[in-house]
Amino acid sequence: MERIWAPWRTVYIGKHKEEGCIFCEKLRSTEDEANYVLLRGQETFVLLNLYPYTNGHLLIAPNRHVGELTELTEGELLELGKMTQQVVSLLRAAFNPDGFNIGVNLGRIAGAGVPGHFHIHVVPRWAGDTNFMPVLGDVRVISEALDTTYRKLKEALARERA
Repeated sequence: MERIWAPWRTVYIGKHKEEGCIFCEKLRSTEDEANYVLLRGQETFVLLNLYPYTNGHLLIAPNRHVGELTELTEGELLELGKMTQQVVSLLRAAFNPDGFNIGVNLGRIAGAGVPGHFHIHVVPRWAGDTNFMPVLGDVRVISEALDTTYRKLKEALARERA
């Protein structure tokens, strides 16, 4: 049997599902680093995905608890688009990916893990980043701890703002 070392995930193993919306909880908190909140805008915010597909997998969500694309205001839509542009630039600066998957899952049947709060996934991709593990082992291998990814993104953000 092969073993995959990912000690950072022990924080989430066995953790009970909390009631309420995880996006709203993180938005209400002032502990951005502990919650991996990377950016806050007037209408939206950006955070790391706790269960990433690849290193640097980010989520962009409106501050307002809204689940449907059709319910977003013009201001929310505009800022979601601008935040998406900004995080793509940020991820390029921090990780130099070869490409991106950017998308939305609307509704649980479409794969939305949090169907009640609209969010956009920004997933950096590299040539050769896929392998047999997800298919044969139902396992994704993430090579970097979330704390390290968060620190790298914050450093790239500071360089961008300097």
